[in-house]
Amino acid sequence: MSLLSRITAPTARHDVARLVAALLTHHQGVRRSAPKALPGTTPRPAGTRLPTGPTGLGTSAARIAAGKAAGKVAEKAAEKAAEKAAEKAAEKAAGKPVGGAPDVSGASGISGAPGVSRGASGDRGTGVPELYCPPALRDDPALGQEVNDRLVAWADEVGIYDGRLDRVRAADFGRLMMLAHPDSDDPDRLLAAGKCALAEWATDDYYCDDETMGSRTELLGSHLGLAYTALDPSHLPARYAPTWEEEMREDPVRVALRSGLDHLSRYAEPSQVARLRHEVAVLFVGYEQEGSWRSQGRMPGVREYLAHRQINSFLPCIALADVVGGYALPASVYAEPRVRRAVTMAATAATLVNDLYSMTKEHDSSGVEFNLPVVIAEEDGCSLREAIERSAEIHDELVHTYETEAAALALTGSPELRRFLAGVWAWLGGNREWHAGSPRYNSA
Repeated sequence: MSLLSRITAPTARHDVARLVAALLTHHQGVRRSAPKALPGTTPRPAGTRLPTGPTGLGTSAARIAAGKAAGKVAEKAAEKAAEKAAEKAAEKAAGKPVGGAPDVSGASGISGAPGVSRGASGDRGTGVPELYCPPALRDDPALGQEVNDRLVAWADEVGIYDGRLDRVRAADFGRLMMLAHPDSDDPDRLLAAGKCALAEWATDDYYCDDETMGSRTELLGSHLGLAYTALDPSHLPARYAPTWEEEMREDPVRVALRSGLDHLSRYAEPSQVARLRHEVAVLFVGYEQEGSWRSQGRMPGVREYLAHRQINSFLPCIALADVVGGYALPASVYAEPRVRRAVTMAATAATLVNDLYSMTKEHDSSGVEFNLPVVIAEEDGCSLREAIERSAEIHDELVHTYETEAAALALTGSPELRRFLAGVWAWLGGNREWHAGSPRYNSA
């Protein structure tokens, strides 16, 4: 189910809405938030040299060694946190109270980890954990409104959501862009990112989810293949090219995808455009994967679903952090395995936030909804309450792991990498704030 479909669905009329609301509501003085700035990326005093490592001829081996050292730092931190988690789990199983304050250093393998608040007064007696996530770095309602107004006008211009622009306006994606990209106050840059995001979500609505907008499962692969050519143009022989171009202009989704990328290209380097093309291609594979579940009437297992959420995620949006910020992370650095691991885990976590918040909404018209708590409940045979708690723990593990590994990468990374990792961290905070502040998710 696409982002727009989820947030405009009617409010659920059952206990799930109340349960998720208890999980996700901000509680002043109770919620343990992640640090505002990603460790290792905070600005240094003027005149302080950034620890970028040796440069010049003959220093590549030194940089590689430094990178391996940073990787070992992350591994050791993860091992240490896992040991602590195991100790706490053993104490809990033995009926002993878990002693000491939570360890906020962050790592994977958590159970009763930072950000989990059980039995606190603000939890309404549910004992449900809250999500571990950084706060938003800024909130500029006027800027968000300006971006949103421009985004709705653009949607009208290209023809997506014809007759349903009130849904687009109410979704307030301009606010999401403002919150998620706090290092830019340029409404046009934010608009460029918003256009790309809205075009991607329209692809999901028109081709995957919403039959009232023309989606048909048997045509999904064909539609997505044609949509991708709006981003990476097909170069046909001369006799076919004019008609092909006419056909491309007849589909509002293809028009939107092309228009969004054209706008972004004013600010992006070719390598950044190529990066976005890649991430959107992977996203479309995720759309196709979910379509196969629907056509088979099959609920995926937890492992398959989590792998799916890595490719059907906010990653195409997060990948634009440097474009919106006005700098460029080199393609070779973005593709480095440790960077890729950290960024994809953050993207999965951001998308699981949407999974959890969207549970306050009714299921789609087909009666089939794919989100992590539902998948966990199906596979493990547990209650939905337990599945929601486990989903929150998975989210928190991903965020803690990103925090640890990104901080390690920042120790020896370039200023551009440090800024990009901080931008991803800020994206997590802005994304959570947008979900938490949207009446579309919190009316329950």
